[in-house]
Amino acid sequence: MEILLLAVLLYQGYRFLRATRGARILTGLLVLLLGLALVSQLLKLEVITWLLKGFVTFFAIALVVIFQPELRRLLAELGSHRFFSFNGSEEASLDNLIEAMVQLSHRRCGALFAIQRGIELKPFAESGVSLDAKISTELIGTIFHPKTPLHDGGMVVDQGRIVAAGCVFPVSQKDLPDRSIGLRHRAGLGITEETDAVALVVSEETGALSLCHKGKLEHNLEPDELRERLQRILVYGEDDNTRNESESGKAEEARSSA
Repeated sequence: MEILLLAVLLYQGYRFLRATRGARILTGLLVLLLGLALVSQLLKLEVITWLLKGFVTFFAIALVVIFQPELRRLLAELGSHRFFSFNGSEEASLDNLIEAMVQLSHRRCGALFAIQRGIELKPFAESGVSLDAKISTELIGTIFHPKTPLHDGGMVVDQGRIVAAGCVFPVSQKDLPDRSIGLRHRAGLGITEETDAVALVVSEETGALSLCHKGKLEHNLEPDELRERLQRILVYGEDDNTRNESESGKAEEARSSA
């Protein structure tokens, strides 16, 4: 049971940290320590062996510093309650939000939204301008118009209402394979790395619609696909693992039918 428990914890830790920027730093440290340990044992270098034993404590502190954003997000998710921002009575707000994103996409106006869930986004909302207004396509279109003062920040949404606009979100430092991903998308990833919020992004360059959840980016979504993903996450509480499993099941069924 202990071996099984340790194996599960190590595997889950690997899955959680493998896509982070600190994963490469951790790999480099492990390679360096293992190399030094091997050389010191083969050549019987007593001083280096003694130093490596004393380095264990420093290594544990270094891990906490390197993976501080990931650990904070993990602990925040474990300690948060999951009261979702949208429910059946707030479908109109969800429709208005997606419709506004589609209109902004057609006009090539960039936009960034953060939908609050269990963890409060008050610290980020305080960095912008408080609004407390009902979601409407006209208001969102006005806020993110390129010539308005609030267009260059993020919008915080909670319980079907616009809490604040022009907010500053943390920028993710994660390595992304797509070089076309700009600061707006990185800010969407950053807010989902530190909280359990869901971020929505409209690209200014291409008009593509994107969704950020748990530090992962789903890029270039169709409006219907975006709405379905939001319903799964906000209403039914499904996560990325559930989505991946369902997609794998659909792919397996398609192969079987073929």
